Amino acid sequence: MPINITMPALSPTMEEGTLAKWLVKEGDEVSSGDLIAEIETDKATMEVEAVDEGVVAKLLVAEGTEGVAVNAVIAVLVEDGEDASAVEAPASAGDTAKPEPAPTSASVEEMAKSEPVPVQEVAAPPANAGAHGQAEPKLASTSMSGARIKASPLAKRLAKLKGIDLSALTGSGPHGRIVKKDVESAQPGTAVATRDAKPPAQAGAVSPDGLILPQVLDDRVYDPESYELVPLDGVRRVVARRLTQSFMQVPHFPLTMDLRLDKLLSARKGINAAAREGVKVSVNDMLIKAAGLALIDEPDCNASYTDDGIAYHNGAHISVAVAIDGGLITPVIRNAHLKGLAEISVEMKDLATRARDRKLKPQEYMGGTFSLSNLGMFGISNFASIINPPEGMIMSVGAGEKKPVVGENDALEVATVMSVTLTCDHRVIGGAEGAKWLAAFKRYVEQPEAMLL
Repeated sequence: MPINITMPALSPTMEEGTLAKWLVKEGDEVSSGDLIAEIETDKATMEVEAVDEGVVAKLLVAEGTEGVAVNAVIAVLVEDGEDASAVEAPASAGDTAKPEPAPTSASVEEMAKSEPVPVQEVAAPPANAGAHGQAEPKLASTSMSGARIKASPLAKRLAKLKGIDLSALTGSGPHGRIVKKDVESAQPGTAVATRDAKPPAQAGAVSPDGLILPQVLDDRVYDPESYELVPLDGVRRVVARRLTQSFMQVPHFPLTMDLRLDKLLSARKGINAAAREGVKVSVNDMLIKAAGLALIDEPDCNASYTDDGIAYHNGAHISVAVAIDGGLITPVIRNAHLKGLAEISVEMKDLATRARDRKLKPQEYMGGTFSLSNLGMFGISNFASIINPPEGMIMSVGAGEKKPVVGENDALEVATVMSVTLTCDHRVIGGAEGAKWLAAFKRYVEQPEAMLL
């Protein structure tokens, strides 16, 4: 009997992905463990193995298709001896996303006017709805019959505000898409009565992805022909959503401290002189080690907020921000407090290289307990970062600069000074706890021999 191959969930948070490339073709025989496709998630490109064996009867999703939902059927296998030509595509195969056509000048203009504002779908309340029968708001991309409605986000917003049923309209835009003028010219009688509908002033106040206001360019200010609109890729879309949610939902507060780097720089020079060939420890590697040790010294800061309580982590897993095309990713150095500087250096170089090639596995960029972001190499003196939930803290590292300082015996001297800013989740960490962590971190940086104890 036919065997369905579905879109796998390559990470706990994955909801959809891009089928980048098929490694098999129809008629090929595959065995369990054979590589059959390359899937792009928001963070990485991964190869997918076959779970069953058989003959590839149909490839239902074309290469390059974006937005393929997890568990959607992407191919069908048949057992040896079965007639592959008699296999019919399962109904669920039609649910996968299809590649969008190349934008025309008209569609680019509509995209420039689009506003990502949600509209509540007209539907019966779910079983777990509240006392007033209100479900979570959803983006109105389908009609009551379940058919997909093609409409610009601005048209959806106007329809919501005016109480217009989009399924009753005929689109005049590209490929039958409903646009602003179609909604504005809608005749009376196309309104939909919704259960417990909110008045227009309250509708669409908060979107499903946590954005409060639509992010658009007003064509009265910017002529749509005066700029090029580049659609968001998966990485930038996810980074934008997560950081917006973090900045809105997590009460941040910063703590800034100056550290003297002279002893650490001297120690690094000696370590690299004695290191085996191919190993070169960076300042960042030493900061990763110092951060890991400080988290163990101050376990109250190695924590995450949850609705059920505070999770205190047993290991110091340091997420390190790495810039990639279209955004950033944070590969994790696990148990940094237990690793030597050479091991951290080798592991960090490998993770950073594969991060830029988008070859990291989900377990290599998830599960951190603390983040470190270093812009010192770009000459940035100081800055503050946005927390990467569910981590409780992130540290921003500036450049080391020669500055006059007051030394022992009140003598004025020149030292290399680095500014760091620790951003804390106030639900988990108070000012005193954050200050204690910074004091522990400072001790390891200014007395690097303490890392060896």
